[in-house]
Amino acid sequence: MPAPPLLILEDIRFTLGNAPLLAGAALQVSPGERLALVGRNGSGKSTLLRIAAGELEPEGGTRFLQPGATLRTLPQEPDLSAHARVWDAVQAGLGPADDPHRARWLLEQLGLTGEEAPARLSGGEARRAALAAALAPQPDILLLDEPTNHIDLPAIEWLEAELAAFRGALVMISHDRRFLERLSRATLWLDRGATRRLEQGFAAFEEWRERLLAEEEREAHKLGRQIAREEHWLRHGVSARRKRNMRRVAELEALRAARRARVKPQGQVKLEAAEAERGGSLVIAAEAVTKSWGGRAVVRGFSTRILKGDRVGIVGRNGAGKTTLLKLLTGALAPDSGSVRLGANLAMASLDQMRATLDPAATLAETLTEGRGDQVWVGGRPRHVIGYMQDFLFAPEQARTPVGRLSGGERGRLMLARALAAPSNLLVLDEPTNDLDLETLDLLEEMLADYAGTVLVVSHDRDFLDRVCTSVVMSEGEGRWQEYAGGYTDMLAQRGAGVTAPPRPPSAPAPAPARPAEAPRAAPARKLGFKERHALETLPAAMERLGQEIAVLRRWLSDPELYARDPKGFAAKSAALAEREAKLAEAEEEWLRLEMLREELEG
Repeated sequence: MPAPPLLILEDIRFTLGNAPLLAGAALQVSPGERLALVGRNGSGKSTLLRIAAGELEPEGGTRFLQPGATLRTLPQEPDLSAHARVWDAVQAGLGPADDPHRARWLLEQLGLTGEEAPARLSGGEARRAALAAALAPQPDILLLDEPTNHIDLPAIEWLEAELAAFRGALVMISHDRRFLERLSRATLWLDRGATRRLEQGFAAFEEWRERLLAEEEREAHKLGRQIAREEHWLRHGVSARRKRNMRRVAELEALRAARRARVKPQGQVKLEAAEAERGGSLVIAAEAVTKSWGGRAVVRGFSTRILKGDRVGIVGRNGAGKTTLLKLLTGALAPDSGSVRLGANLAMASLDQMRATLDPAATLAETLTEGRGDQVWVGGRPRHVIGYMQDFLFAPEQARTPVGRLSGGERGRLMLARALAAPSNLLVLDEPTNDLDLETLDLLEEMLADYAGTVLVVSHDRDFLDRVCTSVVMSEGEGRWQEYAGGYTDMLAQRGAGVTAPPRPPSAPAPAPARPAEAPRAAPARKLGFKERHALETLPAAMERLGQEIAVLRRWLSDPELYARDPKGFAAKSAALAEREAKLAEAEEEWLRLEMLREELEG
């Protein structure tokens, strides 16, 4: 009989300040679970994960971890400062039965030796070290809070493959849509302090969420109409009869109380960039630009012309020189050779990836007003700081909150608020998607689509690059950079390879065809057999059916009283769940094998 859920959180309550952050939240993690935990910045996702890890005590509710189950966590901001070397930090998490050779192998795969001093690590290197520490013990449950932040595309793709092969349960918080779509099989939505679960991966989440919110809106509309009818009766019916029907008056008050008690969905972020005086159509012209550091060419002979309205993404490994190229193009850094010409009337606003320009001791209001009164200048016009804060989903009472106490996502929103207030016709964004929630990302993408100026963006978020960019500048190695039309997926198609592999040789001459007399007889083309084609067509429906059966069985087994009430039924349903999960995994692997075979044969 398979083991029951490894981790159960029920009716979790937690208050931050005067507002309830979690109000009846629940989380259940079964063996082999692949769960995406989603919700707005500040909704309590990281807090719920810390409670699940046992690092934080809730004010109410229960936490149960199966005896003997191992759990490891990757925090949003890893702190390895207690150790002299990275290897010490990784080794500290290993148990007696864990393999230290695996830990060494993980560090090597992530580009570290283990001898690095944690205090001297960059943000990406600290994240890689923390990943190695979390993955090395191969725990039963792995909790990941923004695992793709500050790491490059090769590391993200390696991590996806490693987690796909991971046998334990995964609970993931991430803003990276593609990462969640590839790895999740269920989704937990944390909204207004409560959780709702979808027994499908993240790819189905947004449509499901919109259906729930639409249904909620209909219920609120019906409640409003009912209140209007009762108020009409109260005004006209009571006076006509000269006698109050106290039951109906009480019902009306109950309806009003129900509407007051309803927690409304949070508002949407209002992103709008203040535009400066329009310049000419040419924004940046770079001719044969070269830059070297320490004898190594970071940029070699790069040329480009960037026009008004272009959205240019810069992509490459960490250390390839993306930030150096960005500084060369914006005139912040002089090239060793070549030239960079900037357009007329250029007004630039920038966002740095490390949020380094934020003073942790300053309050939120002081950061936006630069310490001058209570007005923010947006597009040359004054706005009260509280109103501008609310556009970015900050509550009025947060005005005096020190920046150091904000979550990573809230600091990201604050940086956006400050950058977008400055009049500009050129936006320079260095890793703008780090720590942002998915709704804010959607609105940032819409704002960039409506922005009349030009955008330069460094990002490792493949979905964001696809949605925003008109061209992508890719590092080809040894200081060479190449520009490709379209987004990240278009770059892959043109280049013939991703960031992890060298590009296809450009226009290599085709070998001369052999003479007909010497040409060997071609072997017959391999095609999918009848059974393979039939399996490819029928497996998706079978996988969907298995998924539905698994969801039903999990709902049965989530009843905490089932075992005491019906031990045999509990055992039978547990065995059925294990059988169907094994069949689903087998079907998914077979469908993936056949689909890859089909693409190979048809390609």
